[in-house]
Amino acid sequence: MSQDDRKYAKSHEWAKPDGDVVVVGISDHAQQELGDITFVELPTVGQVMEAGAECGVVESVKAASDLFAPIGGEVVAVNDALEDTPELINQDAWEAGWILKLKPSDLGQMDALMSVADYDATL
Repeated sequence: MSQDDRKYAKSHEWAKPDGDVVVVGISDHAQQELGDITFVELPTVGQVMEAGAECGVVESVKAASDLFAPIGGEVVAVNDALEDTPELINQDAWEAGWILKLKPSDLGQMDALMSVADYDATL
């Protein structure tokens, strides 16, 4: 079940406002579909991206899946723990398995993302 304190992209990333940044990760559904995650390619801090731009890769025993920025902005932090422990996404996709933090270029872009009810309806 998805969390109702965040918004969702069709590509299964979630975005959660936290002060002046937005925390981004992948949904629990996405990590279950991927299976055991073995590697995460993180974006570079300082990188500026548009909404929908590729911002990393999650690899598992089943497949590799591109990550897309749910909103545009500057990457202000990445979850370095994923470099040594990528399975954190499998263990806790909602909190410890976050992937990056963005300083949004336009917080209004969050309005284009799906609510938890809309996201769950697509599953």
